Amino acid sequence: MTRLRLATWNINSVRLRMGRVSDFIAAHRPDILCLQEIKCREAEFPRAAFEAAGLPHLHVVGQKGMHGVAIASRLPLAPAAPPALCRHEHARIAAVSVAGFELHNLYVPAGADVPDPELNDKFAHKLEFIARMESEYAARATGRRPPLLLVGDLNIAPEENDVWSHKQLLNVVSHTPVETDGLKRIIARGRFTDIARAAHPADQKLYTWWSYRAADWAASNRGRRLDHIWADHRAAPRAIIDSYTIHTQERGGEKPSDHVPVTVDLDVA
Repeated sequence: MTRLRLATWNINSVRLRMGRVSDFIAAHRPDILCLQEIKCREAEFPRAAFEAAGLPHLHVVGQKGMHGVAIASRLPLAPAAPPALCRHEHARIAAVSVAGFELHNLYVPAGADVPDPELNDKFAHKLEFIARMESEYAARATGRRPPLLLVGDLNIAPEENDVWSHKQLLNVVSHTPVETDGLKRIIARGRFTDIARAAHPADQKLYTWWSYRAADWAASNRGRRLDHIWADHRAAPRAIIDSYTIHTQERGGEKPSDHVPVTVDLDVA
């Protein structure tokens, strides 16, 4: 067996933060890096910088000025059919085959601020995206399919200790019951393992996002776990659970994203 390191990071503009990405790759040597919110079109993606960093194989799904997802890899990538999850056809889904896995990199809609689909079409869009995920991955869990890894900014913190205050955030988008219950149904029906919670007990606080609005994000520590790595029942036995790492230090320094990278190692035949 050889090992492969998988990373996911909402970078909040890849061109603005390419220096940070290059430093992260040099320090932690991911074999595959999945990015969300790249905020550029395919032709604008900094391909040369990724090639110089040692991740020359690229699959980019871009959009002008917003959204966008990308997968950068040391290993060859073969495009796979992306699931039809977004009714607006935003650049929110990248799917590839790599190293014997199918890999889906998702950027789920944030849903804006009002947790009522009748009053807020962006929240309605988010709930429809979640419902489509449930249907897609429940169907995929049966039959003979390659092992599946699902990563990305899912914009939902599903467990009580995935937010700084469960009670205070119950009516805040990203932690409302309709969202968290929906995400848990996807995990159950898709036969996924949530790698973070396989690695850490339910009573441990885990965050991957801290708001830019905080004057001192570290001191207030009002975080949420919005960034996820899941493995379906075929892929989960290959995950090195205790390798799971939230790279909290990336929230500090110059021009950080409000999200931090998350990594896990996998055994590859």
